[in-house]
Amino acid sequence: MSVELQMLAWSILLGVVYVLLAVTLATRQRGLSWNAGNRTGEVALTGAADRAGRASRNFLETFPFFAAAVLAVLVGQCANTTTALGAQLYFWARVVYLPVYVVGIPYLRTLVWVVSLAGLLMVLSGVFCSH
Repeated sequence: MSVELQMLAWSILLGVVYVLLAVTLATRQRGLSWNAGNRTGEVALTGAADRAGRASRNFLETFPFFAAAVLAVLVGQCANTTTALGAQLYFWARVVYLPVYVVGIPYLRTLVWVVSLAGLLMVLSGVFCSH
């Protein structure tokens, strides 16, 4: 299995972690009865629960682009060392992004996001290969 496909698989699992952490922290703050109920009357989140929700939404915004880039590179048989490194950068930056965002470290969060974007763009660069 290619590095790109391995990082895609791990990123899918990481996305589940993002969602589960956000849901867990939101449930702690809003209560189990709110979560198990019909969720009428929105209860605003604060602190780590709010940040985890935003981190999860951010992951879900970038992941489809990453997945599409990986699949395009593999289908086009354009994988190379740059696309492999890019996939690894995306994945590991997204691993770091979650705790940095939940804890609330603003400038580091942005730097880590930029690294993940650079990784995504490195994967995407492989789409433009010429055989």
